[in-house]
Amino acid sequence: MPMDETRHDTKTAAALTAAKLYYLQDMTMDAIARELSTSRSSVSRLLASARESGLVDIRINSPFERVGRIEEQLRDRFRINAHIVPMSGIVNDVERLERVSLTAGRLLSQFVESNMVVGVAWGSTISMVSRSLVQKEVHSTTFVQLNGAGNTQTSGLEYSSDILQRFGQAFGANVEQFPVPAFFDNPVTRDAMWQERSTRRVLAFQSKMDIAVFGLGSPQAEVPSRVYVGGYLNRDDYRMLREDGAIGDVATVFFRADGSWRDIRLNARSTGPGLDRLRRVPRRVCVVSGAAKLGSLRAAIAAGIVTDAVLDETLARLLSEEN
Repeated sequence: MPMDETRHDTKTAAALTAAKLYYLQDMTMDAIARELSTSRSSVSRLLASARESGLVDIRINSPFERVGRIEEQLRDRFRINAHIVPMSGIVNDVERLERVSLTAGRLLSQFVESNMVVGVAWGSTISMVSRSLVQKEVHSTTFVQLNGAGNTQTSGLEYSSDILQRFGQAFGANVEQFPVPAFFDNPVTRDAMWQERSTRRVLAFQSKMDIAVFGLGSPQAEVPSRVYVGGYLNRDDYRMLREDGAIGDVATVFFRADGSWRDIRLNARSTGPGLDRLRRVPRRVCVVSGAAKLGSLRAAIAAGIVTDAVLDETLARLLSEEN
């Protein structure tokens, strides 16, 4: 490749990275300069170059940036739409989650339209996403809670309701709560509850979902998954999960590394949707960050429950490099 073309491509890649940090992550030019180890004036020139060359429009186009290549690799290998949030390796896990959640909030404004049913799973990640949503008025759209949030210490209604209400307010939409425990004590109790008309009403909304939005639970995560630290599981539950080979969960339904889930005993008491139900949702948006979630993400992809993944660059690179 001629030297001029190489310099042009390098400048374009730098301009794209700066543009994404500035326009999608709301970082200041000073913060970007520190992250890219350059000066503020250089960042200003990169942003100007991105605008003048047409790389920045309503969305940021990325023909040469490094994450663009990884997105293409993940699409070809796993058949998912990866929305990678660029960042350096020195970012801590809390800031990493904040940036991924911010991008997810903006993407959802593109995905959610009128006359839709959108399923929402509560958790640390989706709670942060709910605070990053962009206002967009839609009509006849309903956000429905995917799984119960109660346990022996709390009803969970305030926590899950706050998340759901933020989604409803951002889109001017209706919300449907699911006022049941996260886990029943006995599978028979859950089966009986599923026959109640009030419960069947919520399940009917879930059966018509156009979009499902969820994070992934993992006991190894640096930012703790709420289901593992919120009093939902006791010592016997943890023992059963270890014996059954569970490595993560989505909406309190646990799965193994190979994506299997049906015979994990705790799932018989869970109020989250079975993964076969989740697979029938046309768009399934998984929001995930941090290298510790790699195993859970790979398993969720193996289970076929992810169509769109919003994730940080480090995690995306690790996923693309897996054998």
